[in-house]
Amino acid sequence: MFKLVEKYADRDEQEWGPLFHSILQSRINDWHRRGTVRRRVMGWLARSEDDEEDPIERVADEAQRSPEQHVQMSVSMEKLQEALQALPLRQQQVFLLRVWEGLDVRQTAQAMACAEGSVKSHYSRAVHTLRQQLGEHW
Repeated sequence: MFKLVEKYADRDEQEWGPLFHSILQSRINDWHRRGTVRRRVMGWLARSEDDEEDPIERVADEAQRSPEQHVQMSVSMEKLQEALQALPLRQQQVFLLRVWEGLDVRQTAQAMACAEGSVKSHYSRAVHTLRQQLGEHW
């Protein structure tokens, strides 16, 4: 009823009946469509009374790492931290801004108040040094 008044208040009174029924029928169809989509999407989550396990827990996690991978990743991260701390301060800053913060050369130069060429040089030196020190870990 609100849609009718909102959209068609300027129409003739004889048109209001058919317009109201048309709007009502459209809303009913929309409701049924949403229900169909909802059942299709959420149907696989339906739980039966004897189901103790959550269906989400049954889905395989593609990104799950093994315990060995977790240990290897933590060792690699420790080595990376040590290697980063051994770098000169400007190389550390450039590397962290470029790689971890995702800034481009111009943004990094603005953040560090230096020339873009300096950013490129410091970044190149940092990456070269880290590759030499972390070759077996990365």
